[in-house]
Amino acid sequence: MLEKPKTQPAQTPQTSGMAASRPETNAQQGVQAMPQVEERGLGAQEVQARMDRGQTNLVDNPASRSLAQIIRANVFTLFNGIILVAMLMVLATGSWRDAVFGLVIIVNTGIGIITELQAKRTLDRLSILVAAHPLVRRDGRNIAISHDDIVLDDLLWIRSGEQVPADAELLHSWGLELDESMLTGESITVRKRPGENIYSGSNAVSGLALAKVNAVGKHGYAAKLTAQAKVYTKTVSDLNRGINTILKVLTFLVVPLCALLIWSQVRAVGGWSEALAGGEWRQAVVSAVAGVVGMIPEGLVLLTSLNFAIAAMRLARKNTLVQELEAVETLARVDCLNLDKTGTITDGGIGFKALLPVDANRAETAVAGTGDAADGKDHVPREVTQALFDLAHEENPNATGQAVLDALAGWGCKPGRVDERVSFSSARKWSAIARQGEGTWYFGAPEVLLSAFEQAGDNAQTSASDTLSAEIAEYANQGNRVLLIARGTGDIAADFASKPRLDPAARPVALVLCAERVRDDANGTLLWFRKQGVRCRVISGDNPATVGSIARQVRLCGDRPVRTMDARKLPKDIDELAQVIDKVDVLGRVMPEQKKAIVQALHRGGHVVAMTGDGVNDTLAIKEADLGIAMGNAAPATKAVAQVVLVDSKFSHLPDVVARGRQVMANMERVASLFLVKTAYSVAISLGVVFTGMLFPYLPRHITYIGALTIGMPAFILALAPNTRRYVPGFLRRVIEFSLPRGIAIGLSVLINSWFLPRIMQWDMQSAANQRSLFTVNAIIVFALGIVVLGQVARPLLSWRGVLVALFALAGVVGAFIPFVAGFFALQLPSGDSLAATVIALACALVILAICQFVARIVRRNMPGVRLPHDRRNARG
Repeated sequence: MLEKPKTQPAQTPQTSGMAASRPETNAQQGVQAMPQVEERGLGAQEVQARMDRGQTNLVDNPASRSLAQIIRANVFTLFNGIILVAMLMVLATGSWRDAVFGLVIIVNTGIGIITELQAKRTLDRLSILVAAHPLVRRDGRNIAISHDDIVLDDLLWIRSGEQVPADAELLHSWGLELDESMLTGESITVRKRPGENIYSGSNAVSGLALAKVNAVGKHGYAAKLTAQAKVYTKTVSDLNRGINTILKVLTFLVVPLCALLIWSQVRAVGGWSEALAGGEWRQAVVSAVAGVVGMIPEGLVLLTSLNFAIAAMRLARKNTLVQELEAVETLARVDCLNLDKTGTITDGGIGFKALLPVDANRAETAVAGTGDAADGKDHVPREVTQALFDLAHEENPNATGQAVLDALAGWGCKPGRVDERVSFSSARKWSAIARQGEGTWYFGAPEVLLSAFEQAGDNAQTSASDTLSAEIAEYANQGNRVLLIARGTGDIAADFASKPRLDPAARPVALVLCAERVRDDANGTLLWFRKQGVRCRVISGDNPATVGSIARQVRLCGDRPVRTMDARKLPKDIDELAQVIDKVDVLGRVMPEQKKAIVQALHRGGHVVAMTGDGVNDTLAIKEADLGIAMGNAAPATKAVAQVVLVDSKFSHLPDVVARGRQVMANMERVASLFLVKTAYSVAISLGVVFTGMLFPYLPRHITYIGALTIGMPAFILALAPNTRRYVPGFLRRVIEFSLPRGIAIGLSVLINSWFLPRIMQWDMQSAANQRSLFTVNAIIVFALGIVVLGQVARPLLSWRGVLVALFALAGVVGAFIPFVAGFFALQLPSGDSLAATVIALACALVILAICQFVARIVRRNMPGVRLPHDRRNARG
């Protein structure tokens, strides 16, 4: 038996022996030790020279905006431009009080910039914790650097679980297999040999390699494909799509309506000549601006981005990194959650329990097993123990392999001679080693190995396999992870390492029992999802019985029995798969491409799917899911394609993630309804003014005052309130159905009052005092109905929401009694006949609102499947 070849810490490697040695960890430096190679890599001066020439791997990161981009996005908006022009027009008339609405530009822009910068700093700091740090070889030392610091001609280590950061030529390979699906769309792993090129965006599934970088940054062959792979499918925001539609419609309305309003107001004062001669043009401009400002939902866009940013910051405080802000919306729509068992329900820790020989005595041995690391030491031949140690002794052993190594090292095992090796792959579900004169040893999933052996066996062999399978199932039902060791005694194939395949003549030798540690918080977390109506499934590459046992431990389905299935029995047709998957809770022996197909099948069923994972084998499914969630200890390739990363790998954060998304979307629906009510009545009033040629019924400062108390300030509070209602697509339709009838009601109330009240009261509308009286009554109508609408949006009112509505209503009334406020906003209290007229006008307005809502309700009943989002059945505190 050979001693284990020496491996040096990453800084000072030496030349390796016959087989690459398993890496160790340098406790001081925290960098993994690599095999010993002769190449020294670039020197410090060579690296600096390439940096000076710009030959670095720097690539624009679309997930993070620069300071200039944030300022530009918040300052130079269409509505900011319209409000600025309107403000300048009013200032030109000398009526600076009516231009106070322009302050909204400063407030909105300032809040937007500050919040986005805080979110950027928070997320950038958190992203550092999950960023990949490639290992390069320079000056004879192996050092971990950032992705952007890789330079042309660097010697780059490619390790299992990593995403290849730059195009390179392979120099040495220790069983490297790449998943190039991000480049080719094919999920089949490809074994790479020295001299071949590898491309950025590929994922190392198994093995290890040393490569020389031959293209960096934007010059890389796959640079653009890598950027696409990191995002894969940009999160589609139903909220942003709806708001953008609203903005497009308003863009076409605002400019022509503004021109028509000015024209109508000039006509109302006698035409252009009299308006210019007598100065009445000033009032015409102010009136036109009042209509335009009311149409603009200036705070809606701000609150949308603000909510996304605040949600991301709140999640960041709980060690949850949101890599795409728009993903917050998807969180609200999730109704299916696919969980990867390892690292999600379990903490990823594996304990070795027993090594059981496959012979007549194995049942007795199994009974004797206690979970102690010595189980099986005295019951199996030494050559089997040594073979198991060497099978697990890979360059980058997974958790199971590491548990085996730690246990067998305690038995005194040391690395033996290995002539050929096939590293473990999640796609194959097995690994193998070969020794001249001794044959081939296999280690992996019992179902996969036994299936291959049965095809070549006789009836007796098939019967023995059935017996063994039954015992494996029994161990698995007890929550064990069961693996099989098999041995083939035939000659070693010449292409053993390059074309891995099982020897049908191999026979089972021993069983390895391991067990995973279930997370303490898994039970409570799954209970929360059940209560929220989110269907959870466990999708794993492990034995279905083992996964099912763990699912029962954490009460995946509550009191209902857990339905398990072997993924090898799943149909390949997506439509058939969609029907089958709906009846399954746990799937075992799932291949990476099957995980992706399962997500596609759930999409066929109309579900919004979230997928968690931590391994490279989860990457395809995470990319395909509506929301990809990676654990903080996940492979870099997995984190690169996920929209959300649980930095501390705690499954218990998922309820916070989903709840935050639901809060944002449900509240933004309320807020958007508020803003669009104002837009609707402003458009209605403006059209009425244009067609009748009357004076605009209130001043810009009135709408500033009313909008702040009935929309602006309440919207900020409501947008950040708790809300757990699961979001259903159709944001725009529901918002319009709520806003349109109420906006029309307010607009009609103001127009009818403006048409009839002066005649009833016999007011001369050429008198400034009478104009102020009419404006006052109209302002009271808009304010009162605005409070009613606010109450409908904020329901249920038997909570702090009712207090909120009452406070803003009181604030509006009290403000009219404060001389400075009343003078600044041109508010006056009606008295005498005006007071009686105001009460009657207000009563009529409430009747009109009730009629419009009644008509809308009848229309909605004739539109199946449509329901307003703010009725009592949907409202939640």
